[in-house]
Amino acid sequence: MKHIFVTGGVVSSLGKGLTAASIGTLLENRGLKVTLQKFDPYLNVDPGTMSPFQHGEVYVLDDGAETDLDLGHYERFTGTKLTRFNNLTSGQVYQSVLDKERRGDYLGKTVQVIPHVTDEIQNRIREIGDKTGADVVITEIGGTIGDIEGLPFVEAIREFALGAGRGNVLFLHVTFVPFIKAAGELKTKPTQQGVAKLREIGITPDVLVCRCEKSLTKELRQKLSLFCNVPYEAVIEEIDVEHSIYEVPLMLQREGLDDLICERLGLKTKPADMAHWREIIRKLITPRHRVRIGVVGKYVELQDAYKSVYEAVIHGGVANDCGVEIERVDAEDIEENGAANALKGCSGILVPGGFGERGTEGKILAARFARENNIPYLGLCLGMQIATIEFARNVLKLEGAHSAEFDPGTAHPVIALLDEQQNVTDKGGTMRLGSQPCILKPDSLVTRLYGAEEIHERHRHRYEFNNAYREPFEAAGMMFSGTSPDGNLVEIVELTEHPFYVASQFHPEFKSKPNKPHPLFSGFIAAAHACDHAKTV
Repeated sequence: MKHIFVTGGVVSSLGKGLTAASIGTLLENRGLKVTLQKFDPYLNVDPGTMSPFQHGEVYVLDDGAETDLDLGHYERFTGTKLTRFNNLTSGQVYQSVLDKERRGDYLGKTVQVIPHVTDEIQNRIREIGDKTGADVVITEIGGTIGDIEGLPFVEAIREFALGAGRGNVLFLHVTFVPFIKAAGELKTKPTQQGVAKLREIGITPDVLVCRCEKSLTKELRQKLSLFCNVPYEAVIEEIDVEHSIYEVPLMLQREGLDDLICERLGLKTKPADMAHWREIIRKLITPRHRVRIGVVGKYVELQDAYKSVYEAVIHGGVANDCGVEIERVDAEDIEENGAANALKGCSGILVPGGFGERGTEGKILAARFARENNIPYLGLCLGMQIATIEFARNVLKLEGAHSAEFDPGTAHPVIALLDEQQNVTDKGGTMRLGSQPCILKPDSLVTRLYGAEEIHERHRHRYEFNNAYREPFEAAGMMFSGTSPDGNLVEIVELTEHPFYVASQFHPEFKSKPNKPHPLFSGFIAAAHACDHAKTV
């Protein structure tokens, strides 16, 4: 088994996750079985309780693990199926070590970072390889080299490389080569110092991936090679992409990175056939159609808060050969200025998930605007609950209808706490999480979109539609087109007299890929384009 360890230097947010995912894409298309994992140095057990403003979205896996958003990149770019074993945090490591100490597993020894913590990290590296049987395991180390909390992970991969042997491990370091506008040139000194820090720990990178605004000259590559002790051909340029993150695998292929990796690791494979990937890029850069989608949320100023949602919308565009302009709309702006002003020019409206009352009324106004004006609407998780609250208030005339989450005293709690959540007090890892089965109504729009009557989708919620209100909703034209197998939990709603008004309690965005767009997003973009086209005819 071969291992690639991806580290980062100089600054955070360099795109290590995208680089790791792109390498995975290239190796998979060379016929290799790949798996990826992310090591996060923070002490949280997982990111489930962390604010989107600090950490971005929480990405949920089939097995219910709440993980880092980079695992979303891994699944979107590759065919690998990830589990909770693909994301490790310092919190999990120390929790495991301390549990073993309490049980007496260490036989009275003094428990230390080296070897006990580093051994625990190495065990996870071996474990993921054994569980998946992958040809290549790509492990991304979160944070930046030099961060004190990341030192145990870096030491662990240094120790692991000693045991794995030469030719079985490759260290790839992603660095930043800044362009100084006043000087008019790229500067290599930050990279030199970052690599020096890595070498102090005992790791010399085999490959240097250089994030930069401008292309590296031959002289700069030679300088980086000399001062960072990396072969010239292993200094790889990763320049800012012009159109889409999905261009990165093709860029790295042009740089010869996959050839270099296979050569260093002794992998005998055919060249990667990326023709299908190039067609995806063609549809992204020169689409035959265009459409504008309004995403109404409360974290819209932060790109990573709705990362999977934005990507899934783009995938829906790829399925329809349609370029998508995403208009990020702050729900509180709708509360102040009205939906018509904030959503002017949008041919589709999407309300994603979220927690907390802030912005709720703006989202309700957006759902009403979509319903009353026959604008395609897609609601995700909270977006489904919003759709039912709006319908209860303005169609069923249930005054003050709301979710018990936001108004515990509401006279009409059309959204209520799940029965299994009634006595739950802990916040982390206690929601209804992961892949759950859903049965679709044969005569529904969603059944036509999925082409199936049973589906499995990923969840992350505590509240559900209140079944006491099912009859009046159905009588007024809202179809409960997807439910749990026992019929007790409403999973999907749709309006029968509307071009496209669909909302799901689950998160379909987590299962969408550029080469396999999710059917709900494909259908949503198709309906939005049809709506837009109808306006111009």
